[in-house]
Amino acid sequence: MGGIFGNMFDFDRDGKLDSFERTMEFGFIQSLDKEVSGEIYDEDDENLTELEEAGLDPEELEFMDDDERREILEAAGLNPDDFDF
Repeated sequence: MGGIFGNMFDFDRDGKLDSFERTMEFGFIQSLDKEVSGEIYDEDDENLTELEEAGLDPEELEFMDDDERREILEAAGLNPDDFDF
């Protein structure tokens, strides 16, 4: 017998949910609850830096050479001189 969502999480199609499959189903339910309550969006929106808002990963930028980083920042519409890496 399947879980709350029927056999959606019965990955091995054996007709039963093992502990892993039940855990996946439970995690999915929790993520839906957070999404509906707005927790996911509120957390992410508050903690975004200017770089992240432009779709850039600050950690990746740290490992780039100066010329490549400058190009990426300019392409994202940011002034490279405003950032210190």
